[in-house]
Amino acid sequence: MLDFIVCVGGIYVFFLSWSTLQERVTSAEYGEDRKRFQFTIVLNTLQAVVASVVGYFYIRVVQRKPMLHMSAHRWKRFFQVAFLSSTGSPFGYMALRYINYPTVTLAKTCKMVPVMAMNKLLYRRHYPTYKYAVVAMVTAGVSAFMLFKNNTKAGTSSLEAVENSFYGLFLVLINLAIDGAVNSTQDQVFAEDPEISGQHMMCMMNVCSTLLMSVWLLNPFNPELGSAFSFLYTHPRAMIDIGMFAFCGAMG
Repeated sequence: MLDFIVCVGGIYVFFLSWSTLQERVTSAEYGEDRKRFQFTIVLNTLQAVVASVVGYFYIRVVQRKPMLHMSAHRWKRFFQVAFLSSTGSPFGYMALRYINYPTVTLAKTCKMVPVMAMNKLLYRRHYPTYKYAVVAMVTAGVSAFMLFKNNTKAGTSSLEAVENSFYGLFLVLINLAIDGAVNSTQDQVFAEDPEISGQHMMCMMNVCSTLLMSVWLLNPFNPELGSAFSFLYTHPRAMIDIGMFAFCGAMG
């Protein structure tokens, strides 16, 4: 019981901290020139590196278990999950430029819909009727709250606020659809290969994500990595926020 309380408490503490830091990193204005950190692939890569290290440490040191024997099929499945995860998260970060973090969080509470939809479309899974009813009621409640709340900001015209809100929600919907594909694919991997644990998934998925995003960042035609280092050199405060963000996400 104590382990359960510690685990649940840790999830809340670290993910609430991670959420706060995510909003700060993506929306805060750093330095006297008041610039924002807009390099989402670099942010995701750092998050993946820390998460893979934490996952490996947990398996080898805490659980004292060996790592998986990696066959070609396992690499293929981990890279598949990693690719989906890496392509989905930038849409969530872009959405924060148009809608605030509470709105993004509320929208993501409807995540059960894309997860169930992707499980049904991709893997032909079936659910009992009561689960559809629960998902429908939760989604309807959250949607009603979002539609009727006031989105108008001071100094911004109502039309512009509405346009920004709808575009931001559109980006969140893309993010949710891809997240649904990620979760359904992870469920399928666990069903196919019982030797793979959640910690194995965390470690290997993030290793593959790191490799994929590193290839993109090291592309000589992509200036993002150099621009990110230049930004962090002139705005060292951002390094603390990003480091805490990656650590809290990995621990959660």
